[in-house]
Amino acid sequence: MFYDKITEVMAGMRSEHPELDYEVVFINDGSKDKTLEGLRKYARMDERIRYISFSRNFGKEAGMFAGLEASKGDYIVVMDADLQHPPELLPEMYRYVSSGEYDCAATRRVDRDGESKVRSWFARKFYQIMNKISQTEIVDGAQDYRFMTRQMVDAILSMREYNRFSKGIFSWVGFRTKYIEIKNVERAAGTTAWSFWGLFKYSLEGIVAFSTAPLAIASLLGIISCAIAVIMAIVTVIQKLAFGNPTSGYPTIVCLILLFGGLQLFTTGILGQYLAKTYMECKNRPIYLVQETEKDLSKTDSESMP
Repeated sequence: MFYDKITEVMAGMRSEHPELDYEVVFINDGSKDKTLEGLRKYARMDERIRYISFSRNFGKEAGMFAGLEASKGDYIVVMDADLQHPPELLPEMYRYVSSGEYDCAATRRVDRDGESKVRSWFARKFYQIMNKISQTEIVDGAQDYRFMTRQMVDAILSMREYNRFSKGIFSWVGFRTKYIEIKNVERAAGTTAWSFWGLFKYSLEGIVAFSTAPLAIASLLGIISCAIAVIMAIVTVIQKLAFGNPTSGYPTIVCLILLFGGLQLFTTGILGQYLAKTYMECKNRPIYLVQETEKDLSKTDSESMP
């Protein structure tokens, strides 16, 4: 469905702008269905179709990076293949970017129809928190559907960090961006692979990648807990010396142990998150590994010829 729609839209754009040519680079992120067979079929049928098939599932961020790295054009578009990113918007996006007024045209959802209220609430809160604790502004509802200049893509590719959060990277590199407001579009086929827990972990990736505020929060909690301990000690001494009130033993000790133990574990967890990201970066592992591309398909076809 995506191939039919994208070729239809691009045919219309080429009739209006004859100087345009295009290629489509598919990223097969370790799928276990018949996606790779379909990509081989379309690559044989249409020379504009290219594909990169990973050796396993490396995730959305690795797939986007691989596509940007493999692209050759003066303009590059990132979009989902399930038609949640309407190809019909490409002519409008091209007009904005080709005019020279903008370096990027991106879509922004103005509603969250189809999502649960709980998930929508957490999504809005994430953007609010992220924009308060980070110097990088992330637009609420902004999607990965982006039409970008080669200059902007090269800037994104220069950031070769292993722990990637593209929404933050798109904003961090700057450049002039035009946001096109659209309503939420249901996927044409298939189901989402994003669970609530997966999105929660992804949000933590963004917070850790573009803000050090949690480290400051850990320090602040330590100061507050120490202040509470000193105040409680002073109050206990005054009550005993001035009023002769008996001091409770076991309940007070248990509450203090739980309070400070919880604070210590919480702050240690924050430090652990940053340490884990540093550890993964120091490994210097590749962002993705390629198992097959359309070039391998060409070699196989030539070898099989009599």
